[in-house]
Amino acid sequence: MYTETRLIPCLADNYAALVRDPATGAVAVVDVPDADAVQRELAAAGWRLTDILITHHHADHTQGLAALKAATGARVTGPREEADRIAGLDRLVGEDDAFAVGAIPFQVIATPGHTRGHVAYWSRDAALLFAGDTLFAMGCGRVIEGTTDQMWASLQKLAALPPKTDVYCGHEYTEKNGEFALSIDPDYKATKSRMIEVKALRRIGRPTVPTSIGWELATNPFLRATDAKLAGKLGLSGAEPALVFAELRARKDGF
Repeated sequence: MYTETRLIPCLADNYAALVRDPATGAVAVVDVPDADAVQRELAAAGWRLTDILITHHHADHTQGLAALKAATGARVTGPREEADRIAGLDRLVGEDDAFAVGAIPFQVIATPGHTRGHVAYWSRDAALLFAGDTLFAMGCGRVIEGTTDQMWASLQKLAALPPKTDVYCGHEYTEKNGEFALSIDPDYKATKSRMIEVKALRRIGRPTVPTSIGWELATNPFLRATDAKLAGKLGLSGAEPALVFAELRARKDGF
């Protein structure tokens, strides 16, 4: 399904993302770190905002929401489990709920761990995933309100999506994530190769987002928690993947 997407750098390292259905003209933005940045991108594209999709309650994803809603009248969709912490939600959603932006169908995937009610928005037809702060390029979000078991389960849901799915995440963390990955597994060829491209893009100020599920399965150490060789490098040979993931997350927190 043909769609148009635009990535919007916001704040120090955040991203918002626009997705447009050319058939109907409907446009959604995913998260609103900065209302002015979103409005500038809309004006440059000549698009009219119809929907705002929120992944979780953290201020760097919602602080522009009130101003953007007031300016555009867009309908706001967000996680039911965090409705008490996100003002202005018009539609509350959770696991397996479905809705559309114009003719683009979306399914909601509950991805708790980073926050208690974090959600991701997936369109099978458009091969798009808006992952918020759950899955990053070569990384994952910190486990703040949930447990490592919850985060691992959330990542497994996303890892099961079609490999060609484009993944838009909430931050430009790829270079640092890749450096961590190489600190754990310095001879892993796929990560070494990817980091050459990542560093080249960042030297000229280009984004490394979107990524894809396929790229993440190949190079993201957190999704490689099922890899026996990686477990061995952590001193966890034979351990359950959830324990390998927890060790990886703990090491990344201190990296």
